[in-house]
Amino acid sequence: MTGPALLVVAHGSRDPRHATTVHALVRAVAALRPGVRVETAFLDFNVPSVPAALASLAAYGVRDVVALPLLLSRAFHAKADLPAVLRQAPPVLRIRRTEVLGPSPLLLRAVERRLYEAGLTPADKPATGVVLASAGSTDPEASAVFAETARELRRAGWCAVRPAFASASLPRTEDAVRALRAEGVRRVAVAPYVIAPGRLPDRIAAGAAGADVLAGVLGPAPELARLLLERYDGACAARPLVAAV
Repeated sequence: MTGPALLVVAHGSRDPRHATTVHALVRAVAALRPGVRVETAFLDFNVPSVPAALASLAAYGVRDVVALPLLLSRAFHAKADLPAVLRQAPPVLRIRRTEVLGPSPLLLRAVERRLYEAGLTPADKPATGVVLASAGSTDPEASAVFAETARELRRAGWCAVRPAFASASLPRTEDAVRALRAEGVRRVAVAPYVIAPGRLPDRIAAGAAGADVLAGVLGPAPELARLLLERYDGACAARPLVAAV
C-alpha cells in the first residue's frame, strides 16, 4: 500500500439503505485508488465505530490515517463529534482530518447527474426549476454554505433554484415546490442534496409529490468518489493531528 490509510467516517443510520449506499461509495473510491487502504466507520447506529476502526487499523500495523468526514457541511458532527472520537485513537496512529465535502463543484455535477438520470437533459434547464433539498441544520455556517450552493446551481443554467430542508430550517420541500409553481415555472424537479437514503431523505421524497421529477440521492456518484480522493490528497500534505509516540 502507498500513502496513508483512508478512513471514511459516515454518520450512520437505523435505515439499512444508508450503510449499503456508504459502502458502495467507499468501494468506488477504493477502485479509483487501488494503492490506498480504504476503510469505513460510523459515528452512530452502524459498525464499526470510529474508535473500533482506528484500533483495527493500528492492530494491522497502519501508522498513518486520513480521516474523512462523509458530511456535506461543517455542522455539529464535523465540528464536535468527529474531533471527539478521533481523540480516542490509539497513540501509535498519526491522523490527518480532511475538510468536509462541501462546497465543491463536484457536488453540483453529482446533483446534475442525478437530475439527468431522472429524465431531464441540459436542454430542459431553461424551463426547469430545481428544489435543492438538504437534511437541514441549525448551524449558521452550514446554512450559509448551502444557500450559496443553491445559488451556484442556479448559475449553472436552471431557470430557478430554491433551497429546502427536511428539518431544522424552512422552507420544507413541498413549500419550495409550491413556490416555484406560483412563480409560473413550467417544470419542477427536486434534487436531494444528501449522500444516502434514510428518514430525512424519505421526508424530502414525500415533499416532492407535487414535483414533476425527483432525482436520486448522491450515493456512489463518480463525482462524489473523485471528491473524496480530492479531500484525501489535500489532507496528505497536512500536519498530523495526532503524533505517534
